[in-house]
Amino acid sequence: MKLQAKTTLLTVSLSGAMIVLLITVSLVSFRYFSLSTAKDHVRSAAEIVRVSLTEAMINGVIKQRLQFLERLSEVDGLLVARVIRGPHVVAQFGEGFEGEQVANSFEREVLTTGKAIFNMVEGESGPTFQGTIPFVATNVGTPNCLACHKVINGTVLGAITIHLSMSRLKEEALITISIMFVIVLVFASFFTYFFRMQISPVVQTAQGVSDVVAKAKDGDFSGRIDYRGSDEMGVIARDLNQLMEHLQNNLGNISHDVSRLMRYELKGNTNLITTTTEMVETLLEVSQFKQAVEEDQTIQEVYTRIGYMLMENFGIKNFSIYEVSNDKEYIKPVMVDGDVDGDCRWCNPEVLHQADSCRAQRTGHIIDSIENEFICSKFMHDEPVDEPVGHLCIPTFHSGIVGSIIQIVIPRQHGHLYQKLMPFIRVFLRESASTVETKRLLDTLRETTLRDALTGLHNRRFLEEYLETLLATTKRKEQRLSFLVMDLDHFKEVNDTYGHDVGDLVLKSLGSLFTAQVRNSDLVIRFGGEEFLVILQESEDYSGRQLAEKIRQAVEKLAIQIPGEVLRKTISIGVAGYPSDGEDLWDVIKAADLALYEAKRKGRNRVEVYSSNLQNLDAVQK
Repeated sequence: MKLQAKTTLLTVSLSGAMIVLLITVSLVSFRYFSLSTAKDHVRSAAEIVRVSLTEAMINGVIKQRLQFLERLSEVDGLLVARVIRGPHVVAQFGEGFEGEQVANSFEREVLTTGKAIFNMVEGESGPTFQGTIPFVATNVGTPNCLACHKVINGTVLGAITIHLSMSRLKEEALITISIMFVIVLVFASFFTYFFRMQISPVVQTAQGVSDVVAKAKDGDFSGRIDYRGSDEMGVIARDLNQLMEHLQNNLGNISHDVSRLMRYELKGNTNLITTTTEMVETLLEVSQFKQAVEEDQTIQEVYTRIGYMLMENFGIKNFSIYEVSNDKEYIKPVMVDGDVDGDCRWCNPEVLHQADSCRAQRTGHIIDSIENEFICSKFMHDEPVDEPVGHLCIPTFHSGIVGSIIQIVIPRQHGHLYQKLMPFIRVFLRESASTVETKRLLDTLRETTLRDALTGLHNRRFLEEYLETLLATTKRKEQRLSFLVMDLDHFKEVNDTYGHDVGDLVLKSLGSLFTAQVRNSDLVIRFGGEEFLVILQESEDYSGRQLAEKIRQAVEKLAIQIPGEVLRKTISIGVAGYPSDGEDLWDVIKAADLALYEAKRKGRNRVEVYSSNLQNLDAVQK
């Protein structure tokens, strides 16, 4: 209930209570006054009757008492005047006239107790006051009652019953109360009007404060109180208006500055308090997030942290983080649904090998299939989902080009929510973009030092840094490894006969051939000069010897076009395995090297697998 209604109800209630109280008091007072007056009238009439009867007895005209009583009943308001003889008078003088016998229990009680009884009854002619007054014998006064009546002092000789009409008193009481009611009603109306006039500024200001505060809670500080009085309410209105103006100007500026920082578009009906608080809290989280990613050691740790941010901060369960190659030729997933290096699930695998087939990578724009369901033809999922889903692909830029893509997969029914969250998600991605770019650059520079400049294969330095990690991973997964040490047969003759340019061409051709013959999970390393090393994970249908023979045959068939002719070469390969041929990987490489020398010793262009006999042969040769 509003304050205006409350004050009106209060004044009306007070006025009504006052009217009821006054009427009640008046009715009680009039009733008491009427009864007291009626009692006095009855007693006076009874005394008149007693004196008259005494005088009639002295004068000897007592038998004419009925005429007196009849004339007495003609008095206005006096309905009945009846004398009742007591037992002693009846015994002495007889029963008297017919109307002088006891008529009811009240009269009998009065004759017995000698005490008057009064009561109010509702008769045919309206309310009637009835009183029965006893006549008690006394020896005091003149004439002496005991002189005529043979009774003792204090004996009840009889009683008189008087009936008085109260209709006139009732009418007068009602008229009086009605006049009082009108007077009080007029006063109450004046009081209500005056009270409301006095309280109106308070009510108006309070209502204005309520309206202004209600708008402020919703982030709207444009509300003002329209009250210009000079009293306390005017001061409150003025101060509150100044506060709202201050908040509107300053908080609005802060909100717009923060929204510009976040690139968040403020709508006209935006709650500035809630939105600004959310944006400031997000910026604080972003600052902490940025510091964390800057302290991460590897770029994969940064990608993992971005994935956890999507899951923990925004409740996103299904997502993909793709990294675009520096040459924009391919895209690789670095995290899928929280799994590091997870398989591509939410896109056609075609995008992995043809980066331009990814719409987000090609255009550099956010791709929103919530807004436009068919905008991206590459979005797909092989596994069944509980409800229809859409996706949002957010490209992040490194040095002006798309370096990574964050794909968010969400139920369509919640799409509008995540569209509103996009500015908050993008500020996290934007703040981490520079760190990702820096770490990718450092990885590229580091990768340059770990690759052979001529063939593009990993070099010996990479092997030295990687072997310890490879050994730990192999032990954890209980895998078997094969090491193939390969040496091009008579490579020195190529350099001596055709020159180093042809020699370099031969080495590059071999590097391309090796890369084409192995799996993506296998490693090809230029070990030094014309010597190469292949490390592969063995399986039941894929062994080091099989791969070595496959490579040997491919090299034997390789035709290298050089100026004026086609050059063909052969290769010798030594194979050793882990852990069968050594607990230390360098020992296994040494074992493969012994097998290589054995292949050369047996005529080259062949594959030899290490055995313990080769170790004994090496010892004998030394």
